[in-house]
Amino acid sequence: GRPGIPPGVYFRMLLVGYFEGIGSQRGIAWRCGDSLSLREFLGTPLTEDTPDHSSLTYIRKRLPLEVHYRVFLFVLEIAEKKKLLKGKTVAVDSTTLEANAAMKSIVLKETGEDWKEYLQRLSKEEGIEEPTDEDLRRFDKKRKDKKVSNKDWESKTDHDSRITRMKDGRTHLAYKAEHVIDMDSDLVIAAEVFHADESDSSTLLPTVVGAQVNLTLAGSTSEITDAVADKG
Repeated sequence: GRPGIPPGVYFRMLLVGYFEGIGSQRGIAWRCGDSLSLREFLGTPLTEDTPDHSSLTYIRKRLPLEVHYRVFLFVLEIAEKKKLLKGKTVAVDSTTLEANAAMKSIVLKETGEDWKEYLQRLSKEEGIEEPTDEDLRRFDKKRKDKKVSNKDWESKTDHDSRITRMKDGRTHLAYKAEHVIDMDSDLVIAAEVFHADESDSSTLLPTVVGAQVNLTLAGSTSEITDAVADKG
């Protein structure tokens, strides 16, 4: 029942979130509705409402990744035409992104058991016939080998996510996002997503190669000669 939203408005709103450092769609929608200059940027008159955050969610789910990637290349093409894109020296860095899946959803790959079923089986093997929830918590607390590895466990709802330790010390299902930045213009020229348990040393090269491909597709003749990364 909502009125249609032109694709250009959707992508402009994403750009607003990027340039103003707004990480949530709700925050982007509020900012666009509050600012007269951003309303003009979106082409939304004062007599109309700017798109709601839920509309952004629906559009993001409906548009395939290929469409977002083509718009990404379109922006790089504009930067190349304006002679902003250098593409000689790049910086590469990665971060972990929490997956939309809870640790409670993990199951044992071999048997399909969830964590509670797994504990029930182990406790019965130790002689506890009908363990209560309190018995399971006490049993789990006393166990010595409590490692949860990606080799043995996976998310039931998000098979591509991986168990990893976040930068704040918490253990979550997550992904690894790796970005390549043109050091001369500060433009993002590649944004890749990997499994969270892949090391930086194994993903750096394909990420830089992907950045070079993006430069070429954007019409640039530049070749990456230097890549800057942290010691990790």
